[in-house]
Amino acid sequence: MRKLLLCLVLAAAPTCAMADNMLVLKAAPSDGDGRITIGDVFDYADGASDVVLGVRSGATAVLDAAQVQAIARQNGFYWTNPKGLRRIIVAQGTDGSAPAPVAHTVKTAAKAPAGKTAEALVFTRSLNTGDVVQPSDLSYQPVQAHLAGANVSPQDIIGKSARYPLREGAVVRAGDLSNPVVVKKSQSVKVVWSVGGINLSMTGLAQKDGAAGDVISVLNPTSKKTVDAVITGPGTAAAGPAALQMRSQNPQYYSAR
Repeated sequence: MRKLLLCLVLAAAPTCAMADNMLVLKAAPSDGDGRITIGDVFDYADGASDVVLGVRSGATAVLDAAQVQAIARQNGFYWTNPKGLRRIIVAQGTDGSAPAPVAHTVKTAAKAPAGKTAEALVFTRSLNTGDVVQPSDLSYQPVQAHLAGANVSPQDIIGKSARYPLREGAVVRAGDLSNPVVVKKSQSVKVVWSVGGINLSMTGLAQKDGAAGDVISVLNPTSKKTVDAVITGPGTAAAGPAALQMRSQNPQYYSAR
């Protein structure tokens, strides 16, 4: 029945042949030996179940969804990622079975008895100032409960950059990280103003460093006037109603540091 539904979803394609190699993400991906395979993560992986996607060194591992999709495609299988996931978390367990429970909510120092441990998200390598956090940089590991601090999600940490040097094994804290700078002061920035289907653009000079989602002033070299714009990526920004809409629709991504 699930295969038939996949064929119906792909009705716009010439045939339903692709559905024969379509993968379905497991509700709770897990592995038992630290070697994460397609079969650990997906159902309907016959023929590619032993293809390695990554390794797990702690209680959990975080995989980049786009990389997983690419590896599957290289081996003739397809995952449509219908929920638009950015990361896949694989927990310690027995291959092919439900993962062992992993505590993602930890006690604070005031409530944790001395000597007790709790699972916390930690860095698996030391980071220098400005280094961007990758999925392989994070792992859930047991730490002294009074050091665990507040619970943070890998999805909220990956892609952030270190505000200052961070050591391997340190518990991940949101305040230690910020959005990576993608526009430098005095760098040329293309600003697009979109309204009513009409797009206007100009190239100016950024008046300060900024990360994606930051509002910066951009100097128009011709008029010598500045315009406030929302940074959308390296060397690009948006102004006008479109910028306000992006900030309201994506409060987590488009948020000031």
